Amino acid sequence: MNYENERRQIINAALEMKANRLISLAGGNVSMRTEDNKILVTPSAMAYETMQPEDICLADIEGNKLEGIYRPSSDLAALAYIYRQRPDINAIIHTHQPYATAVGFVTDYFEPCLVTQIDANRGGVHVAPFTVSSDIGMGILTVEHIGSSYAVILKGHGVIAVGPDMECCLTSAVYLEEASITYLMAKACGAQIEALSDEIVRQEMGDEKEWLEFIRGNRK
Repeated sequence: MNYENERRQIINAALEMKANRLISLAGGNVSMRTEDNKILVTPSAMAYETMQPEDICLADIEGNKLEGIYRPSSDLAALAYIYRQRPDINAIIHTHQPYATAVGFVTDYFEPCLVTQIDANRGGVHVAPFTVSSDIGMGILTVEHIGSSYAVILKGHGVIAVGPDMECCLTSAVYLEEASITYLMAKACGAQIEALSDEIVRQEMGDEKEWLEFIRGNRK
C-alpha cells in the first residue's frame, strides 16, 4: 500500500497549519494512523511547501521507521505512544502556536468559555507539564492530561491536537488558537473570565457525531 490519499491529506493539513500561523518554517509535525495500524508522519525539518507524498515517512505502531527517504519527525516516539494508548485517535497535529502556548503560562486549565473552543476542542483544554523536545514524555503527558478534549497545551512548547480524522484534528488546532487570542486579549484588558456552567457547555457541544459530520462537510 502506498497510502497516496493519506499522504496528501497530511501535506494539505501541514500547509493549512502554516497558513494559520500555528508554526514557523518547518516546525511541528503532522501524522495519521493508517487502516492497517501503521503511522504516516512528516519528515524532520523539511519545508512543507516543497514536501511531496513520497517524502512522508511510514512507521509501525511502535515508532520504528519502515519506509521513507528522510528521517521521520523527531517526535515519532511520542506520537506512536499516543496512537498506541488511544485507539480512537487517528490523526495528530503538533504545533508551536504562540497564543495557545501563551495560555499555558497563564493557567493550568483553559476553562470552556468561548463557542469555538467548546465546539472544536469539545470543552476545556488542559495544560500538560513541560517536557524536552523529541522525548517520549511528550506523548505520555499528552495521554495523561488530554482527557476527552481534542487538544492539550504543552507548557512552554506548543499544542498537540488530535481527532478521529484529519479534518477534526486541524479544526481543533486552528480554533484553539483563535480562542486563545480572544482569551488573552480579554485578560490583558483586565477582564475576569468565568467558566460557563457544565450544562451550558454540554448544550453548546451538542452531539459529537453531528459536529464531526458538520466539519466534514455533511451539513444536511
